Amino acid sequence: MKTSFAIIALLAISAAPAFAAGDAEAGKKVFNQCQTCHTVTDPSGTVLAGKSAKVGPNLYGVIGRPAASYEGFKYGDGIIAARDAGLVWDEEKIAVYTQDPTAFLDEFTGNPKLKSKMAFKLKKPQDGADVAAFLASLAPPAADAAAPAATTSP
Repeated sequence: MKTSFAIIALLAISAAPAFAAGDAEAGKKVFNQCQTCHTVTDPSGTVLAGKSAKVGPNLYGVIGRPAASYEGFKYGDGIIAARDAGLVWDEEKIAVYTQDPTAFLDEFTGNPKLKSKMAFKLKKPQDGADVAAFLASLAPPAADAAAPAATTSP
């Protein structure tokens, strides 16, 4: 009987999807798909990635920041609910979110009625991991990381 439980536990662990580490250089190329809506622009106004798009929020310093906290951007109810539920972006969450934003919000908040305003989805899970690694590579220096969350997050 103990063996059965051990086998079931092992299968459950091995069946859980593992987060694949991203490749920032590959993510730079994948970000070309994101730049239609997003930019990565530092506080001095230097565009690090993208083309100064205004449809989505600036993604500078997004890793480690609360969701829906870029000042001046009008967020949808879904991402605001996720923020209020404690969503703070990390590479894994960004990677999963970019695969299916509405499904991510549903799972994170437990509310299937919430939708994401981001309709675009990356086709491959590795693309999401790569974009997340790319965004992490553009993180502000440690001194800037202490800046208010209202200036840098989607």
